[in-house]
Amino acid sequence: MRFRDIIGQEPVKQQLRLSVQQNRIPHAQLLSGPEGVGKLQLAIAYAQYLTCPHRTEEDSCGQCPSCLQFQNLQHPDLHFAFPIVKTDNGDTCDAFMDDWREMITTHPYFNLDDWYHALGVETKQGMIYEKESGEILRKLSLKSFGDGYKIMIIWQPEKMNTTCANKLLKLLEEPPQKTLFLLVSEHPDELLSTILSRVQQIRVPKLDEQLLSQLFSPDIAHIANGSYLAAQRLSDESEQNNQFFNDFVALMRRAWKVGRQQDYAALQELRKWSNDMADAKIGRERQKAFLQYAQKQVRENYIYNLQMPQMNYQTADESAFSTKFAPFIHSGNVEAIMNELDRAEQQIAQNGNAKIIFFDLCLQMIVLIKK
Repeated sequence: MRFRDIIGQEPVKQQLRLSVQQNRIPHAQLLSGPEGVGKLQLAIAYAQYLTCPHRTEEDSCGQCPSCLQFQNLQHPDLHFAFPIVKTDNGDTCDAFMDDWREMITTHPYFNLDDWYHALGVETKQGMIYEKESGEILRKLSLKSFGDGYKIMIIWQPEKMNTTCANKLLKLLEEPPQKTLFLLVSEHPDELLSTILSRVQQIRVPKLDEQLLSQLFSPDIAHIANGSYLAAQRLSDESEQNNQFFNDFVALMRRAWKVGRQQDYAALQELRKWSNDMADAKIGRERQKAFLQYAQKQVRENYIYNLQMPQMNYQTADESAFSTKFAPFIHSGNVEAIMNELDRAEQQIAQNGNAKIIFFDLCLQMIVLIKK
């Protein structure tokens, strides 16, 4: 991976290039920032640039044997550590390296959920286990290939268990010669303070909205809030989100009619709406996704009342609806509405009766929307 393959982040790229050109390379660096802004990509491109014997002022050459090995993430001096879930295959990262390489090469921008999904597990409990610290020490104690740098990239180091993190402290403080640690984190505040004190921190900011608007629609670029990963997903899910928007509008308009105008025809429409949402063809994952979307729209409508458009992240259609709907979401009901939507999502996740859950949600909205 080369610097030119990474979207934006020119100041960070320049900082990393200069450290190599001036031969002032801190042995332990922490790239931290929001999800989906290119931190892992920057770490890999930096490692490739450092290792390339024919690098220019701007980038690695992309053609030498070293760069070609980096292209497949198989350079002998490039090592990775990342969260895993113990299986019969093993409890160190080496057992999952083929999956890891495929993930980066096919979907360069991804998050923890994507990684767990690629491993075939749906969990938040992955971690970097104690045994990995021994593997890291072993790999970095080996002689480097071609007398260059040995590079260890640790993705999501906040997922290291405490024993593993403590065992790496001395190595971070006194690493072997020509060893480079690159930690890539979204939550550096969760790292041990003793680790933070041993690394040079590099903040990787959100991507510029104008840059994202060159790649996606202006609406998507704004809603993505500086994350290429979020923009990519919004683009992929635009058709689904359009349907979610229509479903959300139908729910709120009909609940308002029943609550404010005692419109019993609207009540029958709500019952039909709840039955449609509970249709088994939709599936529980899509039902949960709709409820998450509804929670987001309630938040956006509450914020809309502040008259600070820079704080709203909505499409043109969503924003147009909010001009009339936002006054009905206020401090007197916003928390209760959010709680009901969240409760419905949890009940769907627990395999509750979808018809009952969605119709009960409709009844709660009738009461809350008229508060």
